[in-house]
Amino acid sequence: MSWLTNFVRPKIQALVRKADVPDNLWEKCPACGQMIFHRDLEANLRVCTHCGHHLRLPWRRRLELLFDEGQFERIELPKGEADPLKFRDRKRYADRLKETQTKTGEQDAIVVAHGAMGGLPTVIAVFNFDFMAGSMGKAVGDGLIAAARLAVEKRAPLIVVPASGGARMQEGIISLMQMPRSIIAVDEVKEAGLPYIVLLTDPTTGGVSASFAMLGDIQIAEPGAVIGFAGARVIEETIREKLPEGFQRAEYLLDHGMVDLVAPRIELRDTLIRILKLLGQRRLSNTSPVPYGAI
Repeated sequence: MSWLTNFVRPKIQALVRKADVPDNLWEKCPACGQMIFHRDLEANLRVCTHCGHHLRLPWRRRLELLFDEGQFERIELPKGEADPLKFRDRKRYADRLKETQTKTGEQDAIVVAHGAMGGLPTVIAVFNFDFMAGSMGKAVGDGLIAAARLAVEKRAPLIVVPASGGARMQEGIISLMQMPRSIIAVDEVKEAGLPYIVLLTDPTTGGVSASFAMLGDIQIAEPGAVIGFAGARVIEETIREKLPEGFQRAEYLLDHGMVDLVAPRIELRDTLIRILKLLGQRRLSNTSPVPYGAI
């Protein structure tokens, strides 16, 4: 009896038992509601195969898509005080920060890397929306300054890819001070005669959109990206009017002169390389002291 129980029955059960199916094989498009097989979604750069909606892209995948052969080198960012205001809501900010760092494996919401794009040295600062909704605190401000100074040092263009809900409320006035700090960082790049390009992704809102995110020499946006300061519902309640269809979407901003170009994700790398090369040729033909592509 034990032989049948211990050996025969488990083998029979293994033959007839349904294989466990991972729960992440399919993903639902937030726009059209269609279910998409995860391999098809990744092969299409996380763009819905049914409606073309651009789903959010992890920061590492973003950098791999932009840099030549997906190769880049991260820089170590300054480490400041983790909880300068000793803030507490439902839990301590220090604890919330540690939990997010453990979950994401990152120190904060920004990653700065450098490499080649179309053979040109390039610095990219990309936001990690999974880290507290990409909110901007002092660490993010420090990261933007580090990216700007790296671009100046390497005579390379700076590309910033925001994906953020805005300033980080747990850092109060300190988070708001990152707005002028980030603008000063952008000015350093521009004063050095280097291109500053912003790739606006979903979402770019709050204090981020009110500072460095809208100061690019060229503003590019992904299709359907939400770009604005306050939320649409808050604006409607304030002005007591219905907002236009597609308000705060990338296409609406393009029509109203707030962005220069809306480019599908599959075309972004080629578009950025073309822009960088055009800007490089223009500087070579002018009298700028050291063109960024000349070193």
